[in-house]
Amino acid sequence: MKRLPAVILLLSLAACSGDPATPTVPQLPNGGGSSASAPSEHDNPNAVAGESSAARRAKLHAAAQCIREHGAANYQDPVLTADGYVYTDEVAFRPIDGPQLEAIQTTCRDLIRAANFSIRDQGPPPPRLIQAGVRSAQCMRANGLPNFKDPTVDSHFSPGKGFGLDPSSIPPGGKENPTLQRAAQACRSVLDQEEAASSLGNLGDA
Repeated sequence: MKRLPAVILLLSLAACSGDPATPTVPQLPNGGGSSASAPSEHDNPNAVAGESSAARRAKLHAAAQCIREHGAANYQDPVLTADGYVYTDEVAFRPIDGPQLEAIQTTCRDLIRAANFSIRDQGPPPPRLIQAGVRSAQCMRANGLPNFKDPTVDSHFSPGKGFGLDPSSIPPGGKENPTLQRAAQACRSVLDQEEAASSLGNLGDA
């Protein structure tokens, strides 16, 4: 999912006017136990309610330490919620090229497998984050983007970055479209709130 450039989101114009009604939040999926097998590229163990013990937290820390030592120095420990969902610092991998990322995955594979998580996937967006995302979507629609979609429990997001911009919501002209830029300016405060709600710290408290 593409993101608006930071320069657009940080423009200092007024936030959207009016307080939108409290959005309805879809229910989180009811998870079963976590799988003991290593995740495949088609699975997302982070989105399964699994083990939330101190032992698993230690395994996640060990995997994160390996990842930091082998090229992603700023990678934060994954967040494990009381419900057993995992959220990871995928943004830390963005400056890393493909071969280096493959090397990290190979070197740390056993530790990642032991902790049963995926370094690039997230648990389901919690209700507070979905509420923040719906408020952002309401504001963007009110400011000239009628096709801007509400996020759902199935929507992808990046911790610290929020849900981003769905490609189907981008008007002709892309990110340079004046209407899109004006909407981003007008909705700056609610977009900032969405990003804050998506931070690893807030996800851990959700």
